[in-house]
Amino acid sequence: MAKIFRPSNREASILSKIESSKEHNRRRAISRLRDMKEPLANAVAMKLVETGLVETTNKNVLEEQILICFDALCYADDFDVDFLIAPFRNLVSQPNIISLYTTAFVIEKLINHKVIVDIFGSDLDIYICIHEQVAKHLN
Repeated sequence: MAKIFRPSNREASILSKIESSKEHNRRRAISRLRDMKEPLANAVAMKLVETGLVETTNKNVLEEQILICFDALCYADDFDVDFLIAPFRNLVSQPNIISLYTTAFVIEKLINHKVIVDIFGSDLDIYICIHEQVAKHLN
């Protein structure tokens, strides 16, 4: 017979605080994103093209698509966000929700867009490139 694990109140309290702080950080990041969508979309698109990770025929359309990604993130429910980032959840140990969602969007959806010629680099390279811009603009 399997042993039943019953956490004590102290353990339950600590786990609850960890989960609530993660959720608070997630909501706060998305709230800050609402105010900085346009400049951040421009910076991310520019950096992806400059580093050669994304080859495109039109940089402005790439920027518009990233802006659409940010809008979707701002108004998506938790299930939709978790569903899109699920394959990339273990990419880094403590991922930023905005960087991870944008990475997933670039890799899974943007690759099929008509102005995107090709996407180069690993998933981690794309995440790092996007996260540098997110950290610069939102922190």
